[in-house]
Amino acid sequence: MILVTNDDGIHSKGIIALAKVLHELGDVFVVAPDSEKSAIAHSLTLHRPLRVEKIKKNFYAVDGTPADCVHLGVNKVLPKRPRLIVSGINKGGNLGDDIIYSGTVSAAFEGTLLGIPSFAISLVSRSHFKFDVAAQFALKVARYILKRGLPRNTFLNINVPNLDDREIKSYQITQQGRLIHNGDGVIEKIDPRGRKYYWIGGGQLIFEKGRNTDVGAVSKSYISITPLNLDLTNYSSIRELKKWRVKFTN
Repeated sequence: MILVTNDDGIHSKGIIALAKVLHELGDVFVVAPDSEKSAIAHSLTLHRPLRVEKIKKNFYAVDGTPADCVHLGVNKVLPKRPRLIVSGINKGGNLGDDIIYSGTVSAAFEGTLLGIPSFAISLVSRSHFKFDVAAQFALKVARYILKRGLPRNTFLNINVPNLDDREIKSYQITQQGRLIHNGDGVIEKIDPRGRKYYWIGGGQLIFEKGRNTDVGAVSKSYISITPLNLDLTNYSSIRELKKWRVKFTN
């Protein structure tokens, strides 16, 4: 049994394409937000009750976040614990620092917290999405994980170039890239009543195309597979921070 979710909403063509191909591996249940929840990161809804609506056989819409969907799917909706959780196919890449904000990636994070092998898959484009290519690769990865598993406390963030199958060179195992913010990232405007309002996400975003990064791989027509860890500790800094002598008492 496989649980499929996303952050683009249950009616997204990406999640429909993904669920369709994964049926080859067994029963597939789709538990996804009832509307788009992009950039909502890893949030759980704790301040109000959640509602689940059955759309059709094995398709359930939740008025919550992607992490909510995984939690409810695993603990209440599915008849038994899934062997795999797949999040996507996201309409747009989740590269570099994007993974911090991504609801798609956070759903895979939540699945891993629950002890279930998980991966997120995104299509790097803003339009004319070639979902079939990404879906077929997701099927191959899912089949491999079901057979071999994943390293402990590890989930995958996969980004697929929006190219025809023959144009993609192969895949690369990569590390998370970095994002350079060119400008303050906030657009200020005036509404018809003379009051200021703001759009977050303005300015030009530039990715560092470092060696062996997700950004670099996709820019060279490779699929990027980045292993992510539940443990966010920066171990290389521990020795340096132990040299601190912060005054503890007054």
